[in-house]
Amino acid sequence: MENYKLFDKKTQAIIFGLQQRAIQRMLDFDYACEREAPSIVAIVNPTGGGYHKCFYGTKEIILPIYTTIEKAAKKHPQADVMINFASFRSAYPRTKEALETDTIRTVAIIAEGIPERYTKELAAIAKQKGKWIIGPATVGAIKGGAFKIGNTGGMIDNIIASHLHRPGSVAFVSKSGGLLNELNNIVSRNSDGVYEGIAIGGDLYPGSTFKDHIMRYEKDPDVAMIVLLGEVGGKDEYDIADALKKREVTKPLVAWCIGTCSKMFPAGVQFGHAGAKARTDLETADAKNKALKEAGAIIPDTFDDLGEKIKQTFDKLVKEGKIKPKPYREPRKIPMDFNEALAAGKIRVSTQFISTIVDERGDQPLYAGVPLTEIVENGYGIGGIIGLLWFKKIFPNWAKSFIELVLQIVADHGPAVSGAHNSIVAARAGKDLISSLVSGLLTIGPRFGGAIDGAAYWFKKFHDWKRGPDEMVDEMKSMNTLIPGIGHRVKSVINPDQRVELLKKYARENFPKTEYLDYALKVEKITTAKRDNLILNVDGCIGILFLDLLNSLGFSKKEISDIIETGALNGLFVLGRSIGFMGHILDQKRLETGLYRHPWHDILYLSPRKEELEEEAKRWKDQK
Repeated sequence: MENYKLFDKKTQAIIFGLQQRAIQRMLDFDYACEREAPSIVAIVNPTGGGYHKCFYGTKEIILPIYTTIEKAAKKHPQADVMINFASFRSAYPRTKEALETDTIRTVAIIAEGIPERYTKELAAIAKQKGKWIIGPATVGAIKGGAFKIGNTGGMIDNIIASHLHRPGSVAFVSKSGGLLNELNNIVSRNSDGVYEGIAIGGDLYPGSTFKDHIMRYEKDPDVAMIVLLGEVGGKDEYDIADALKKREVTKPLVAWCIGTCSKMFPAGVQFGHAGAKARTDLETADAKNKALKEAGAIIPDTFDDLGEKIKQTFDKLVKEGKIKPKPYREPRKIPMDFNEALAAGKIRVSTQFISTIVDERGDQPLYAGVPLTEIVENGYGIGGIIGLLWFKKIFPNWAKSFIELVLQIVADHGPAVSGAHNSIVAARAGKDLISSLVSGLLTIGPRFGGAIDGAAYWFKKFHDWKRGPDEMVDEMKSMNTLIPGIGHRVKSVINPDQRVELLKKYARENFPKTEYLDYALKVEKITTAKRDNLILNVDGCIGILFLDLLNSLGFSKKEISDIIETGALNGLFVLGRSIGFMGHILDQKRLETGLYRHPWHDILYLSPRKEELEEEAKRWKDQK
């Protein structure tokens, strides 16, 4: 590529900073321009590498993310542009690193507020190495039909409206990024369009100057005319006036310095940019416009007349046969992003998930329609939240308190039960809290902690069938099925389970009705007559009392059956026992216990005799 061209349709860039919106805007521009390959080859994100998904037209593509400029540049030597989205604190070292990377020729610095001494140093390095800086404090640059930097040009519809998806013949340079977008529009309406537009940035000492870029345009045969948009402050425009006088710039130059209203304000007023302040009379917009006009630039009377001057100049070049207007072509249609189309009401789509318990889209989550602040302020507690999230009901206080009582009762039962044991073994093997907890939870089932649903199911079934307690016992026996919720290894009639006693006492004092509990106690009377440890155990009591809770709250028999089938009642055991499992895990971590190995004396080894194996092997051999 010729040294006076910074970008063409094959230019590729490295983006410093995971600026997702800017990246997608660049790729949309590429697609509209019908580039053969996307203009971005890599992203540098110091906090973590990986991949970034984005769209090129309708196709999803993946851009690699590197943690350093060095890695990205080494992997993608064809990228000669780096767009630096680093903050003003780190923009200087990152730009310096890029300039010292052989393959990178142009660096755009988006950040503003970089100390002037750093910018001067960077500009000196770039000049010494024959490289280019655009910025700092810039929106970037755009080359019609070829390449754009970051968010330059704004939204894709604005870019298409300004015909930037194909090359024009007019090149311009500006300080202001906002006015760069306005110039795109003005040039497109008054000529065959933009060839290239650069915003050098609003700092007093930019990395490259008006003259640097205008001299490039002077050398570029594809540029028919040049537009300069200066502003109050600084003296760079005088360099252009000198170049015009010396005939270094021969192409028609339409110029205007904004800020002519500055004379109406006290001296030293800054107009936005750090460099937009007249420190002397020579730095006023009026003085610079006059100097440019005297040097041969085409100067409008006001900014409003800028478009007309561009049109007159362009039309004259066409009439004189010095330029053949570039043809217009329709751009590729950029697909609308799903979220934008959905928000605009242009599409409808079936949802993949249904949630009827929580809506977090507002300023606070709604639990079953109740705002979180209201839940906290009104003291719903854990029991109330379970009522909302599990059953979509506002539970009365007696029901909330019962749930919390259950969670306290089932929270732990010592380190010897299978769930706690597994959690401890996993913790001692060095597993993290979550992995150790899951190890314990996976033991919950029909034989440990999973009898709550089973007890509720069978007791509800026989109660609702209006079968007597003795019939339930006999029929379960005839099916050769143990009654879930009945029986305890240690506890008995003479040594009752105090957890069960607490639950029964609470229900008697607070539940509106306990018909399922009454039925279960009649069954217990029959089973304990056979053996005194066939008592209603804690799992069975919880399941049966939850039947009474749901029945008291007006749930239908069908609704209660559905709740049992979903496993919601066992969920109480899982939720409560997780507290205890985590306690054991943290205890082991705190004690710094080592890897657990089961002792030999606690294992009955029953290995087969070698002689028996040999005899069996001989029989198989003889049969063959």
